[in-house]
Amino acid sequence: MEKISLESPKTGSDLVLETLRDLGIDTIFGYPGGAVLPFYDTIYNFKSIRHILGRHEQGCLHEAEGYAKSTGKLGVAVVTSGPGATNAITGIADAMSDSVPLLVFTGQVARAGIGKDAFQEADIVGITMPITKYNYQVRETADIPRIITEAVHIATTGRPGPVVIDLPKDVSALETDFIYSPEVNLPSYQPTLEPNDMQIKKILKQLSKAKKPVLLAGGGISYAEAAAELNEFAERYQIPVVTSLLGQGTIATSHPLFLGMGGMHGSFAANIAMTEADFMISIGCRFDDRLTGNPKTFAKNAKVAHIDIDPAEIGKIISADIPVVGDAKKALQMLLAEPIVHNNTEKWIEKVTKDKNRVRSYDKKERVVQPQAVIERIGELTNGDAIVVTDV
Repeated sequence: MEKISLESPKTGSDLVLETLRDLGIDTIFGYPGGAVLPFYDTIYNFKSIRHILGRHEQGCLHEAEGYAKSTGKLGVAVVTSGPGATNAITGIADAMSDSVPLLVFTGQVARAGIGKDAFQEADIVGITMPITKYNYQVRETADIPRIITEAVHIATTGRPGPVVIDLPKDVSALETDFIYSPEVNLPSYQPTLEPNDMQIKKILKQLSKAKKPVLLAGGGISYAEAAAELNEFAERYQIPVVTSLLGQGTIATSHPLFLGMGGMHGSFAANIAMTEADFMISIGCRFDDRLTGNPKTFAKNAKVAHIDIDPAEIGKIISADIPVVGDAKKALQMLLAEPIVHNNTEKWIEKVTKDKNRVRSYDKKERVVQPQAVIERIGELTNGDAIVVTDV
């Protein structure tokens, strides 16, 4: 590992902020505490990064998640040691489930107190190991630029997710006059982005045989910024589209091929289509139990092609007849680049469209207003510009 000499000594907190700035980070969500006071002393006069003060550590994490989801950037949060770090657990676990790119700095007691039940000490590395893509505990100030650079790379590549950096108080306060090279060199972390060409061809071959195909679009479509390709593929082959919860927004709700969200909170048309389909192409969806219900009866009539950047998700819940490991955007681009295959879904589209129109919002006979009628009316009154926020 190459040593790089600094022009003047810098503290660990200086290195944290300068490295984040150099990596394009301009916003941090945080809540101060004793173990991160050196960091807060430094950020007070650091003008390149905006700090947004939360009112609770869990709130900071959810704010960072919302920032990441709405901007496509990395969400960064800072919390203190012990109870501050444990308050952040819910947000970290949520980011892991939803594949949200997060970088979480947890303050830690000084190195001399680690492992000795010091005041507000918690084994945050051990606690977060099952709910992060990776985690670090910084032991030397000179390692900070390398660790942060690696952490950002891990959090934002492959299947996105949270990475925790545990930062002892003395490491963030101590000065160093050199750093280790911040280049990324992770031989054991090489996510597969390029799908296998033969598997792509198998999808199209099966599609040419299918009479009742359905596309299942998950959150991976959004993270890969592949909505345009999804729409083009669906339109080319006239395939109805069902989304998961996180896949919503990848196709317009007004699109004639969109059947709604699937699963226990999904639409009638979406669930009937998945039940009756003879070929399901799932892209960037992990087959959550809220979507599938009983896996043994889910899409029981369908051959399943599962495209996902995380190989651990393929076959984990629903068996895949055509497994494809790779980036959703690249997979769709490869599907679109192949010669067009012949398929005929005209009768299938008629059927699913009839199912889609079957559920009326207002039953005049029963004089019952369904909840969706209220939402539809709000949409009409606001010309479709309203942002409707739902509770869970």
